[in-house]
Amino acid sequence: MELYPQKISDEKQLEELLSRPSSEVIELFKSLEGDIIFLGIAGKIGPSLAHMAQRACKLAGVKKRIIGVSRFSNASEKTWIERLGIETFQGDLLDRNFLEQLPKVKNVFFLAGMKFGSEENLGLTWAMNTYLPALVAEYFKDSNIVAYSTGCVYPLVSVQSGGSVETDPPMPTGEYAQSCLGRERMFEYGSRKYQTPVALIRLNYAVEPRYGVLVDIATKVKNKQEIDLSMGYFNVIWQGDANNMVLQSLAELRPPAAIFNITGQEILSVREVAKQFGVLFGIEPVFVGKEAETALLSNAKKATERFGPTVVPVDQLIEWTAAWMKEDGKLLGKPTHFEVRDGKY
Repeated sequence: MELYPQKISDEKQLEELLSRPSSEVIELFKSLEGDIIFLGIAGKIGPSLAHMAQRACKLAGVKKRIIGVSRFSNASEKTWIERLGIETFQGDLLDRNFLEQLPKVKNVFFLAGMKFGSEENLGLTWAMNTYLPALVAEYFKDSNIVAYSTGCVYPLVSVQSGGSVETDPPMPTGEYAQSCLGRERMFEYGSRKYQTPVALIRLNYAVEPRYGVLVDIATKVKNKQEIDLSMGYFNVIWQGDANNMVLQSLAELRPPAAIFNITGQEILSVREVAKQFGVLFGIEPVFVGKEAETALLSNAKKATERFGPTVVPVDQLIEWTAAWMKEDGKLLGKPTHFEVRDGKY
């Protein structure tokens, strides 16, 4: 298969692209010690990330136990993940009895968390995003831990700034973002206490044709809905590129925590991206409001220096998304709410 197909025809081809390991990941896995567990595997990111790890093991000629843990509220998700060759454990990670029955493997990826609807259930939001990380940091204290965080822990910054960098002090807006900083602090606490090697992944925003900021914008263009320009700028990264960077972070772990902004190198304009979709759909976008001077932006220079630049360019992502939506491809129906400026998701 060519590296950049003109369009992604179906979910099988999409999964192959999302889970295709880079040569750097394959090389890393040749010397990586221990098995791998993915906590919260059944979300948007987990299946392709775990599948990439499984493929990397095969290509590296090594055998590892690849485990996925989730409530699996959708039985088809569990079946799909098991078909990928990944062992599953089904249960609630907030249940300490269940958590403490999980195998203590060497490498842990923490993907569990809550965002969508967080304002409607703030207690659960804090439990998932802060209390659970404390439990995991203690139970897996002798493991390597890669924990997903979010760029939302940063404040809105000037578009001219180039985006927040990892050494900038967090200033989370709203309880969701505050709880995510709490997640980071719990893993940092555990890392300091037990000298656990940790990496924190501040991701914003990963995209593929079924979800993400590009899908959000394209949907409004296609449906001739108004596009609010107040959050006028954003970053995105192809989910497959993000997966490769995250797996490579296993080589960069340290106490109390290595921090990486994982996103694309470009700062994108909502207006200009909507216009690109408008051309591809043959529809004139409808805009309201005006771009603010600040936006939620991350600078990914550190990650690209350590893990290499993104492989799939933004124009390719836009074309893939438009082609997918023209053919009414399946969407996940989970808007990012990237346009939110007050932290209330």
